[in-house]
Amino acid sequence: MRSSFLVFFFLISITSSFSQSGYFEDAYRFSQNKPAGSARIMGIGGTQWSLGGDVSNISGNPAGLGFFRSSEASITLGGSDWGVETSFLGQNRKYNTSNFSLPNLSFVLSSKKGPFNRGAFKGGAFGVSIQRIANFNTKYGYFSDQLGETSIIDFYLQDSFGIPENQIESFGLTGLAYSTYQINPIAFDADGNAINNPDTYDSFILGLPFQDETITQEGTANQITFAYGANFNHKFFVGGSLGIRSLNFNSFKVYNEEFIDEPLINSSVRENLLINGSGINVNLGLIYKPVEYVNLGFNFQSPTWYTLNEEYDASMSANYDNFYFEQEDVTLGNLQEVSDIFISRYNLNTPLKLGVGATFFAGKKGFISADVDWVDFSAARLNSNDFNEGPDNEAIRSTYTSTLNFRLGGEAKFGQFSLRGGYGYFGDPIANSNYDRSTQQISGGVGYRIKNFKIDFALVNQRFNTLYSSYQVLDNTGGNIGPVTEIKNSITSGFLTLSLGF
Repeated sequence: MRSSFLVFFFLISITSSFSQSGYFEDAYRFSQNKPAGSARIMGIGGTQWSLGGDVSNISGNPAGLGFFRSSEASITLGGSDWGVETSFLGQNRKYNTSNFSLPNLSFVLSSKKGPFNRGAFKGGAFGVSIQRIANFNTKYGYFSDQLGETSIIDFYLQDSFGIPENQIESFGLTGLAYSTYQINPIAFDADGNAINNPDTYDSFILGLPFQDETITQEGTANQITFAYGANFNHKFFVGGSLGIRSLNFNSFKVYNEEFIDEPLINSSVRENLLINGSGINVNLGLIYKPVEYVNLGFNFQSPTWYTLNEEYDASMSANYDNFYFEQEDVTLGNLQEVSDIFISRYNLNTPLKLGVGATFFAGKKGFISADVDWVDFSAARLNSNDFNEGPDNEAIRSTYTSTLNFRLGGEAKFGQFSLRGGYGYFGDPIANSNYDRSTQQISGGVGYRIKNFKIDFALVNQRFNTLYSSYQVLDNTGGNIGPVTEIKNSITSGFLTLSLGF
């Protein structure tokens, strides 16, 4: 199935555990759901657990739909610039990827009761939205004019240990390295006797290479949500929703090595990974108003139960300087090998999320709102009939941890105009790590309302750092001494929401 090479994009520090398949990455990559919605909500940092009357409640806290007194339709236009700065062996490179999208399309149908209707139930609202949950579009990599400290051949040698020669060709990238003579079986023992079906390997390529790599990722996760929120005595607001999610993720990687004064001039590895599928989740919410100027909110988001399909293939080239390999009586030139196309199907259960929030109103002049939510990324689970998911589930349990996320935002009103600002902090999901992968978010926005028409704009910047390891080579203590690249991410997004009430 998927090889162990070129994993660890957002995840692993150089001392973390290692999974042969790498599927455990999906558990984190596809579990990240930062708050999204209208430009109004994004402008106040994504705080929404205790706020009502916004189309973001459909996929956020559906209890907020109970605040609607009229129906509303809205569309949100968005654009983002994902800037990446990488550092490898003290050398920096910069990348930028722009993406334009339709982050949110929503419709709310309100059905309120008149002021003279008896009973605690005061009406409610039904909402449906199409919303972008995640954006995977980015490009990054590294290039060095300094010799690396290891070679990917070192990884092939460690990975091949104990694999009989008559089986080695079926072992992913290591099998391709064998077919292109980058690793070769130790065919004779110390006494010069031939070994039948050897299971240890070495390489006639001994030097250290220059290294470079480019990773391109594409895709999004989107959700169609159906929700309903009810109003009881204008004090209790309860709601629920059903989300149907679609996911598409593509990754294309090219890794190169170049040698000086070695039989191998250069080598290249290309990997293509395509994942698509769908999932379903439910969302339950409650908002309580103990007094007129205070809202208290609670939100439960179930796991998303995904069914995902994967397609993976790889190719490898090795360009030799007409090297004569005496052991097999062959002169090596330009060699190329291509893997089979591997197709698999698996289920992924992302972790649930619990959120609480509070909003304090200053009459009609504005408000301050705060959210806290908890997510345990180590609770995600994989299941498949196509591969052994046990090592990946163990990697999930040992690699990830729970996080507390905080958001704070506010809005000030000046007649028909609104001014907004917000801050968010999303905790580091990696357990026992001395490298900070938390996310900081700063946002701001403005709004204008005239009668039943609203226009809102928000600007959001997210910053987070990660480590990327192209391949793993273990030293005597079990630590990874393979190449590690530091990646600094800065995503700036703009949102424009047009809303019409009726």
